[in-house]
Amino acid sequence: MKNPLKVLSAVAATAALALGLSACGGGSSPQASSDTITYWASDQGNSLDDTAAKLKPTLDRFTEKTGVKVQLEVISWTDLYNRILTAVTSGDGPDVLNIGNTWAVTLQETGAFEPVEGELLEAVGGKDRFLKTSWSTGGAEGKTPTSVPLYGLAYNMYYNTKLFKEAGIEKAPTTWDEFVADAKKLTKDTNGDGKPDQWGFTAAGASVSANSHQAFIRGLQNGGTLFDKDGKPTFDSDPQVEGVKQFVDLMATQKVMSPSDAELSQGSQKVDNLINGKAAMMFDQSPLKNFAARDFKDWGVAPIPMMTAGATGDRGTQSHVAGINLSVFKNSDNKANAIKLAAFLTSDEEQIALNKAYSSLPVVTAASSDAAFQTEEVKAKNDALANHSLPMPLIAKEGQMETLTGTAIKNLFAKAATGTVSEDDIRAALKDANNQMAAAQ
Repeated sequence: MKNPLKVLSAVAATAALALGLSACGGGSSPQASSDTITYWASDQGNSLDDTAAKLKPTLDRFTEKTGVKVQLEVISWTDLYNRILTAVTSGDGPDVLNIGNTWAVTLQETGAFEPVEGELLEAVGGKDRFLKTSWSTGGAEGKTPTSVPLYGLAYNMYYNTKLFKEAGIEKAPTTWDEFVADAKKLTKDTNGDGKPDQWGFTAAGASVSANSHQAFIRGLQNGGTLFDKDGKPTFDSDPQVEGVKQFVDLMATQKVMSPSDAELSQGSQKVDNLINGKAAMMFDQSPLKNFAARDFKDWGVAPIPMMTAGATGDRGTQSHVAGINLSVFKNSDNKANAIKLAAFLTSDEEQIALNKAYSSLPVVTAASSDAAFQTEEVKAKNDALANHSLPMPLIAKEGQMETLTGTAIKNLFAKAATGTVSEDDIRAALKDANNQMAAAQ
């Protein structure tokens, strides 16, 4: 940035914890000419190259329409957050970039991004074009947002239909009790060596961010919240402990989840388990690109089970409001064209094209009626995103919250893989995370 940002030291401290992301090299974006803008895109495809190839037709159409060229860099999720913070600190960043929507409030605090008001708000057509839940992720409540929704995502339950049929299970579970009962039926010793080699459920037990999502969702389903109405952390409240216990118990007590899952850190690894028949069920946001790449057709989709079928309100939460947002750097030397790109990427036509290409959800309501988004899988995700999701807590230290809760669960899974985990263990782990969160506020 041209002027030092007062909050950078705090943000840098948060970055060390945020989402468990590893540090990466900086690398500045070359200075763009007046007819060229730079764009950092997140990895939405099967690879960085695949993401770029699927984005190219949209950017070509933008150039054809406006005469403005786009210098694209697709950045892996492992590197993106820290690349953004490096750009904020150094001032060497792109004109437009993608952010994970759970980072929006933390990044808003830097003051580095253009508020979505005035020219930018008008260019994207106003907030009423967007899905209300997705728009709510653009920044802190009560403040002008600094990011615009781009791609929508939500958790569903995916299952191996072949394994369901072999187990005599005719439909997906709708309640948590049904889910656990089915998972037990699906956990089998198929090799005859006395040890299960097919599991009812699989998860990336070492994924800090995925674990934090489950702490959020399972807590809400049990009547809890991660923060009280005064903004104080309540990670170790009874409902939160119960929610985390239900998740960890899938390995520790119910024995329907492989101990080796405690070492999985990437979502693609659990997808492999489902495809290979090593596990029958998983919770995921968007595995279809992996299914297609492996020509896997024996899959079904259903909503995430709830404590009580048909629950509404907070107890009916099946996902956090997941997705990717778009921000414009405030100090862009080519802001007018940066705003044009933001408007183009969120237009009805490009929302259809992009979300179709990436198997994500349109965040613009007019695009959702396209035939491409009328499949069973997409309808289930749309319902979860629109009616059964809430944003992760919209706080400046959201990244630290994810790291603390997610790491606590990661460590509990590691303990469950080699021994036993009691309710007291879970409560102690969450209390420790709670105390660290309170001290950081």
